[in-house]
Amino acid sequence: MARNVELSEFLRRSRARICPASVGLPERGAYRRVPGLRREEVAQLAGVSTDYYTRLEQGRQISPSAGVLEAVAAALRLDAAERAHLFDLAGPKPGTARRRSAPSVQRVRPEVRRFMDSFVDQAAFVLGRRTDVLATNHLARALIADFDAMPVRERNLTRWILLDEAAHALYPDWEQVAAEMTATLRLDAGRHPEDTRTAELVGELAMKSEHFRRWWADHKVFDRTHGTKRHHHPVVGDLTVDYQAFTMSGEPDQTLFMYLPAQEQASQDAWKLLASWSAREPEARRDVGGHGGAPARADNARGFDRRSA
Repeated sequence: MARNVELSEFLRRSRARICPASVGLPERGAYRRVPGLRREEVAQLAGVSTDYYTRLEQGRQISPSAGVLEAVAAALRLDAAERAHLFDLAGPKPGTARRRSAPSVQRVRPEVRRFMDSFVDQAAFVLGRRTDVLATNHLARALIADFDAMPVRERNLTRWILLDEAAHALYPDWEQVAAEMTATLRLDAGRHPEDTRTAELVGELAMKSEHFRRWWADHKVFDRTHGTKRHHHPVVGDLTVDYQAFTMSGEPDQTLFMYLPAQEQASQDAWKLLASWSAREPEARRDVGGHGGAPARADNARGFDRRSA
């Protein structure tokens, strides 16, 4: 992907999203023919010349300083993820060297896998570059999907959410979840603009998903740090989970996600049932579809007794 084109589109769409009234400008008037702010207004707010900002937004070959990028980020009201994306597209972050090209093979340390497998009540998984799923524990496989059983090139969370019907069924708020994953993928693409696997993934999703094409064109970015998700699980029914993300020490491109049930009783009960079901042998779980295939509800499965949970 051409960084200059990406930068141009990101800046243009960012200023188009700002309500002029929020920065003390009139929203209506014969002179205002574009949504959001005009280039000269962004330039004024950032304290740079209109010509300089125009060249920056047009993706010209210029090297803005960290101070200029900070001022533009403030003028455009960028959040932390958007600001990081701007620096990835336009120049090095303050006080840091430009990221080196990432190695092609992503590996999770064996100690991390052992750590995850020791969790009894928490679902955990590791995401790498381009939202590849690098490792999962038994509860994550039961809650979301058995990525370990998929071909290696298909072990990608964004791809699964966008293209697999099981994901549509799992998330009552599927459009929000899928749009956020698209924005997360774009954030990663800005960090690694030369990654060919990312380009291949974006091409596949753009070809197969109209939703993805629309969301990708919005140039929104999103950093998943913590939050809440609703699930309609094929085995245990409805539950809400809270999640927290942790950047792996020494592995800046790997993020550990941990999931726990929300505190309300229905989710706690569903989680206990899920933990009981996930503790069964894999062959027994496949009797109810293995979750990620075409699962049946657990109370219709052979030998499963809800009272056992």
